[in-house]
Amino acid sequence: MDLKKTALGIELGSTRIKAVLIDDRHLPIASGDFEWENQLVDGIWTYSMQAIHTGLRACFAALREDVKTHFGQELTTVGAIGVSAMMHGYLPFDKDGKQLAGFRTWRNTITGEAAEKLTEVLGFNIPQRWSIAHLYQAVLNREEHVKDVAFLTTLAGYIHWQLTGEKLMGVGEASGMFPIDSEALDYDAAMADKFLSMTGVDVRKILPCVLKAGDIGGHLTPAGARFLDPTGTLRAGAPVAPCEGDAGTGMAATNSVRVRTGNVSAGTSDFAMVVTDKKLGVHREIDMVTTPDGAPVAMVHCNNCTSDLNAWADLFSQFAAAAGVPMKRGQVLDLMFRKALEGDADCGGLLSFNYFSGEGVTDLDGGRPLFIRTPDAAFNLPNFMRTHILSALATLKIGLDILTGEEQVEIDKLYGHGGFFKAPITGQRLLSAAVGAPVSLMETAGEGGPYGMALLAAYMVRKEEGESLADFLDSKVFAGAKSSTLMAEEADVEGFNAFLAKYKKALPVERAAVEAV
Repeated sequence: MDLKKTALGIELGSTRIKAVLIDDRHLPIASGDFEWENQLVDGIWTYSMQAIHTGLRACFAALREDVKTHFGQELTTVGAIGVSAMMHGYLPFDKDGKQLAGFRTWRNTITGEAAEKLTEVLGFNIPQRWSIAHLYQAVLNREEHVKDVAFLTTLAGYIHWQLTGEKLMGVGEASGMFPIDSEALDYDAAMADKFLSMTGVDVRKILPCVLKAGDIGGHLTPAGARFLDPTGTLRAGAPVAPCEGDAGTGMAATNSVRVRTGNVSAGTSDFAMVVTDKKLGVHREIDMVTTPDGAPVAMVHCNNCTSDLNAWADLFSQFAAAAGVPMKRGQVLDLMFRKALEGDADCGGLLSFNYFSGEGVTDLDGGRPLFIRTPDAAFNLPNFMRTHILSALATLKIGLDILTGEEQVEIDKLYGHGGFFKAPITGQRLLSAAVGAPVSLMETAGEGGPYGMALLAAYMVRKEEGESLADFLDSKVFAGAKSSTLMAEEADVEGFNAFLAKYKKALPVERAAVEAV
């Protein structure tokens, strides 16, 4: 294998860090991963810096071993690298590069006051998880470290900085820190001025520089190579693409960067993104971000998706082990998804709320996983399984109804990707029931974000003069890609709508649980 013809994408997701190496045909040829989990420390969802470093290196070591196993050679270099991670959050540093506060992830709902004030003043929806909301909340809280902040970045931005020495990021990732002007492909100047007037902080001086897809984001330095691979096997010099968030990599991985295309990423969190050609009103439930090349994207982001499903799977796995029939989580989840298709379309009167954490779409600052049923509900295994899967999609459906209803945004294509779709048919069919439209899955959907980041790295070094990201993906990556498209039956659509009506009516129960438990 000619390593110079490969491209490497690494993504630090919520529950897994994964690396995907692709060849010059843009096909995955090796991978590595590392499982991890966020921690709730002093009321804040976080990952320690030690966990970040350890996990990243373990993931790369697994990739290096995979290459050695399948190709009989050491992974000494690559043709291009790109790093992505879960978007948003708060990682502040002083002028000497010292971390000033623990990493505050996207999952936190502790910036309500800041988000509300910023949305009002800027005339632009600022969700609680955005970096600027965290910064302004720290200002409002009079946190001591704020006066020393010289650089504010995200997890992807931090890793990119360590690999290249460059304080920059792709425009899609930047759009989750502070609003972007899609014409200028930079932070919105008028809004930056308003923030300066509010706080005395000029975000243009402390946020990463903004680049678009295709730009070179620096090169792997000797220190960066050792940071990623302490064994010294990996050499310095490879060009590094501007880092992106998991939203942008999901768009690239599903060829969803053209206007009126969309995708749904479903894992620990789930979010739908639709590329739009018109300005939308301000909705608390809808974020405006961008594609990796700067086009406006309407995003419905939900903090909770598969965590509760995984918790039930772990419980059933423990039961199976106690019964003398051991089953791993993946096996249990496959069974859960299969049985769900046998359930009543509306789940037979069962309800669940999958809220491990707060949820901006439904205006909850905390979460309590709940399962609810009436005494006469059809309480059986298929309905129980289906209930938890529909619950994982319910909040997303609430946001999408605003996008397609009130704003009349049209969607020509909708692609799914992420762990939710690993089980055949079920995830695809029930998402189709939620959105009332066909859902397509590509053969590479299971690779997800790291594959999308590898494609962005490949675009940086392989694009032709003047070739857009959309054209590159269409002609060079997905021209012959295999995909499957599925439209839910009308009964599934009607059943989901009936389930959602009960779900919304019962939201006060979830709110009461947050207050009482």
